[in-house]
Amino acid sequence: MSDQTIPSLRGRPIVTGFHDETTGSIQYVVADPETKRCAIIDPVLDFDPKSGATATRSADALLAHIEREGYELEWILDTHPHADHFSAAGHLHDKTGVPTAIGEKVVEVQRLWKGLYNLPDTFRTDGSQWDRLFADGERFRIGNLDAEVMFTPGHTLASIAYRVGDAAFIHDTLFMPDSGSARADFPGGSAHALWRSIQRILALPEETRLFTGHDYRPGGREAAWESTVARQRAENPHLVETPSEEAFVRMREARDRELPMPKLILHSLQVNIRGGRLPEPEANGRRYLKIPLDALDGAAWGA
Repeated sequence: MSDQTIPSLRGRPIVTGFHDETTGSIQYVVADPETKRCAIIDPVLDFDPKSGATATRSADALLAHIEREGYELEWILDTHPHADHFSAAGHLHDKTGVPTAIGEKVVEVQRLWKGLYNLPDTFRTDGSQWDRLFADGERFRIGNLDAEVMFTPGHTLASIAYRVGDAAFIHDTLFMPDSGSARADFPGGSAHALWRSIQRILALPEETRLFTGHDYRPGGREAAWESTVARQRAENPHLVETPSEEAFVRMREARDRELPMPKLILHSLQVNIRGGRLPEPEANGRRYLKIPLDALDGAAWGA
């Protein structure tokens, strides 16, 4: 564990989590209590893989909450291109005009998946589908709240966490303490990088509120998404039982070999590398997803 504590940021945001039962994803509205300005983090676009139907109920519920609370939306933020749900960032931007942002390493994910999908040359891999690409350590504001970007690769090569005041939104790096850590076997993932990212998170002040990106309700318990650095250190078995990088990587890689691929990985990445936008309509006016066959075999996954 790291023994160098990262200094605190100013402010204590109001955080409201919205658990998506279908995907286990947590969407967040993060608000400054002084100015009532807010950000949305990791919004979900509803998708039914059986029928191909899409809907905006989950994302619109975030906007309804913002309106009820009298907030003003300033940012639409994604932590990484998700593999288990569609991002609603594009829909929310079109509806509100509010800027979207993600980490700058998304361009590497775009290049990787452009090849896997055999997308045309016209598909841009420069991150221009978002309004802002954040660098590691970059600062910005949500109202009067200080916010900072932390590069936290491992789960994906583009993953970032957002520190906002005394809170940190750590996506899929760590789950709730009873659920361990994120898988690291996606294309571009790395258990070694994940270990180092976890150490950055554990170097935050012990009282830092940690908000995870997913909760799969182990044992059928109620959905939960908030812990602290201190609680993760004390209770998370992936940290307590594997205190060295070597032991953690051995555990993580063994677990990942037993996990099935996310059901929506091939559906969602082609939407999420577009900034949460569906593919363009074809000549008949309909949009189509493209599913590459035999693309995620051992070679593609780095096995």
